[in-house]
Amino acid sequence: MARNIQSLERAAAMLRLLAGGERRLGLSDIASSLGLAKGTAHGILRTLQQEGFVEQDDTSGRYQLGAELLRLGTTYLDVHELRARALVWTDDLARSSGESVHLGVLHQQGVLIVHHVFRPDDSRQVLEIGAMQPLHSTALGKVISAYDPVAHSEALDTERKAFTDRTVCDHADFEHLLDITRARGYAADVEETWEGVASIAAPIHDRRRMPVGAVGITGAVERLCRDGELRPELIAAVRDCARAVSRDLGAGRF
Repeated sequence: MARNIQSLERAAAMLRLLAGGERRLGLSDIASSLGLAKGTAHGILRTLQQEGFVEQDDTSGRYQLGAELLRLGTTYLDVHELRARALVWTDDLARSSGESVHLGVLHQQGVLIVHHVFRPDDSRQVLEIGAMQPLHSTALGKVISAYDPVAHSEALDTERKAFTDRTVCDHADFEHLLDITRARGYAADVEETWEGVASIAAPIHDRRRMPVGAVGITGAVERLCRDGELRPELIAAVRDCARAVSRDLGAGRF
């Protein structure tokens, strides 16, 4: 019988450990949990980090799963309930809005894009599944931060970088922005992350009415805005899409 490769077994055990329980673990916690010497554990973590399967937080030094796992897990994405429930609705949103649609979830103090529908035209576009977006400046990030307490804490605890002159970075101003987001049921990003780009996003809830992600559209400011304001029909379309996905997840009416 073929022998198992010990280093791979240990790496697999490490990934399982990081996938469950706390969101981030320190080197000592990982080593003691798996019964490994610190040097051995660190060597495996360093290799996993180089391959993108593990990421290390610059501030705390703790480790967490890397987005590369999702990029490799396309098959898993196909059966992921949130993505599966959103497929038809996001396609409809792309057709009705004429813009690209992104489905995002909280991951590593940011928003991980788990589904992307291209803008329905002949322009050259890049698939963004597996890409990360910031919590504090994007529409997806802000709406998740407004409804998810964990995302809220992470958005406040991390540095809010100014990507443009419009990015809201001040603590009090950001909290006020989240209050507005909750009151109106959607979030907007008008050149707060990328010059010339706007986006609108709304929250998705599951059967327990817990926030599980967000869906939004992204496009040129001149298409999403009219007379300096976001087009109300696009806001309504995004919110309708989010409610439809939430209903399919068992959330009922919102």
